[in-house]
Amino acid sequence: MKRKSTQSVRFSSNPVLHAKLPPWRSRFVLFLLFAGFATLMVRALYLQGLSNEFLQRQGESRYARTLVLPASRGKITDRNGVVIASSVPARAVWAIPEDVKAPPDKLAELASLLGIPLRDLQRKLSNEDKTFVYLKRQLTVETADKVAALGLEGIHQQRETMRYYPEGEMVAHVLGFTNIEDKGQEGIELAYNSQLAGRAGSRRVIKDRLGRVVEDVQAVRSPANGHDLTLSIDTRIQYLLFSQLKAAVEKSKARGAAAVVVDTRTGEILALVNLPTYNPNAREGLNGGQLRNRALTDTFEPGSTIKPFSIALAMDLGRIRPNSTFDTGNGRMTFFGRSISDTHGYGVLTTAGVIEKSSNIGTSLIANLIENREMWNKYSELGFGQVPKLDFPGAVAGRLRPYDRWRPIEKATMAYGYGLSVSLVQMAQAYTVFARNGDMVPLSFLKTDREPTPTQVYTPATAKTMRKMMEAVTGAGGTAVQAQVMGYRIAGKTGTARKIINGAYSTKYVASFIGLAPASNPRLVVAVMMDEPTTGSVYGGAVAGPVFSNVVGGTLRLMGVEPDAPFKSLVVPDVPLMEEVL
Repeated sequence: MKRKSTQSVRFSSNPVLHAKLPPWRSRFVLFLLFAGFATLMVRALYLQGLSNEFLQRQGESRYARTLVLPASRGKITDRNGVVIASSVPARAVWAIPEDVKAPPDKLAELASLLGIPLRDLQRKLSNEDKTFVYLKRQLTVETADKVAALGLEGIHQQRETMRYYPEGEMVAHVLGFTNIEDKGQEGIELAYNSQLAGRAGSRRVIKDRLGRVVEDVQAVRSPANGHDLTLSIDTRIQYLLFSQLKAAVEKSKARGAAAVVVDTRTGEILALVNLPTYNPNAREGLNGGQLRNRALTDTFEPGSTIKPFSIALAMDLGRIRPNSTFDTGNGRMTFFGRSISDTHGYGVLTTAGVIEKSSNIGTSLIANLIENREMWNKYSELGFGQVPKLDFPGAVAGRLRPYDRWRPIEKATMAYGYGLSVSLVQMAQAYTVFARNGDMVPLSFLKTDREPTPTQVYTPATAKTMRKMMEAVTGAGGTAVQAQVMGYRIAGKTGTARKIINGAYSTKYVASFIGLAPASNPRLVVAVMMDEPTTGSVYGGAVAGPVFSNVVGGTLRLMGVEPDAPFKSLVVPDVPLMEEVL
């Protein structure tokens, strides 16, 4: 059997290898390769030369950090140098979620120290995509040390400060508070935030992934600390006012209360208290009623406390004298189609008697002698219907309608305290005209050594006469016997006004008393307002008068003011008071 011969085919004889390609194709491939290398070279030149700063910024953003060096917030002190607000060291606790390795018992202990629910802590640590998450800020140093003692991996701390208020709720509405970023949110902290805050500094550093500083890369810009602030508040008087007002609220079961003490010589506010109040060091669960600064933000119809101003205006205009007489009848009178009444039938009263008995009828008869424009101008001079010129957030203007819209009965009611609204601070400032012999000074929360610039509102003779007539209010026949202060002459006025609820007058009241002491040479104006007293009396003399008495007595003794002449009623029909002044 013959084998078939196999023919071998030479590789070089493959016809594919004998195909000839056009020369331009190889040149085109070489050109593409050259263009590619040229593009890479240009890009490299651009990145390393022309765009060097951009790349450096991108690189630094991955490892470099700018640390803010916080400025130390200025202290706030009372007029005697007692610190009532300061910044103290604190810690912020933060974590890198993916690095946290903690057994359940340790995690529960951490949550307890931080004061947050365990489920909230677990939720914050569950997102491992984050490299930084705050667990708790403004933690006390003592608690932060306990957190560090747990030795948990992935849990870190950084230094910060927190605001501390040693006097707590007693001065809360004056000072206000700061937020977690140490910026003022209420009160003095907000009004003078730029002065207290200072200017933060900065420091450029390189950090590793655990947040540790590896190297400083830029010079430090030092922070500029905030300026300290000295208030006009005297914490001794503030405590006295707070304790007396709190006791009165508890006794009368009032819905709220406010009071203010003013130095008549300088216009400095020595004390201001609102109830209910709050603790600025622990603000969780606060409501609007606690935060409201009633003395500045709440308005009310002043009632009889406004009577001295319209009566003094009539005397200033020469329309009446202190011994002018007015027939108030049996305690009820129809006036321009409306009924006006007194608590009792007083018959014929002098001007001084109208003040002593707080007669609505007598005040209406006097107001009828004054033109609308004259009363509106005087009320405006006293600051009613205008925002107080006081560097304090939230102060309101109240309500004083234009005089050309007044009806005759409205002028009468505004003369005895209805139909307009005021704040307690406005009333306290207005009463300085009687304490300062007819001129009024602006109020201030800052301690001042300069003499204030007064505004003349009444003549000195009228102011002195009104002050003498208001002394009778705390006398045996007056409406505020309980406002008397042993050893000092007191001048003042009560107010009991019905509240408007849902557009109608209700059976709820605002009871108030505003007075001057000592009457012979006044150093203080004290205004007290009780909102909706429900137990016992609702009248200003009985509810607010005792607070005034206790506060004034204690304050005058603290100030070293000598007692003046014993009280004596000046409502004597046969003695013209204006002549006594002159």
